[in-house]
Amino acid sequence: MKGREAEEPASSRTLTGATGSILTLAAASYGAKPADDATVPTGFDPVAVALFESIVEGAYLVASADGVVDDEERRTLERVVTAACGGAVAPKHVAELIHELQAWLQEEGLERRIAAVATQITRKSHAREVLRIAALLGQASHAVSDVERDVLLRLAKACGLHPNDVDVALREVADSLAGASS
Repeated sequence: MKGREAEEPASSRTLTGATGSILTLAAASYGAKPADDATVPTGFDPVAVALFESIVEGAYLVASADGVVDDEERRTLERVVTAACGGAVAPKHVAELIHELQAWLQEEGLERRIAAVATQITRKSHAREVLRIAALLGQASHAVSDVERDVLLRLAKACGLHPNDVDVALREVADSLAGASS
């Protein structure tokens, strides 16, 4: 990790697209990403775009932990990401990104993709957001399996986090989901 940062207050932590969440802020830039032949708009932040892609990729890596992301899992991932980013990214663009992530994982393998995610993460708060969204996706299938937890642990380690950060992310997701169903 580069430099030392203050711990993020618990009240500012979010799991879904609440205003001010890291995912929502990064999604706003990703949603404004120009087409390949377009002029880059003022205020466009390529670092935020890379962060958004890393957050989604972390979730995709957890979803693919069992070796297969079937159509239902892919649709669930697309819905979770679209909802979590508060509509800042069109569902079509989320689907295209997930298709790219699938191709990269098949081409490069899990270890290289985990390393690729980690290279885009420069702050512990961003690494924790990657874990939270990935844990949310793991919970979307009712429980995080051992193989999904292993991927979460490998992501945490690659991003310079402690294994306890995985437990915290899983607990926050469980609490958030329990509160949402109440």
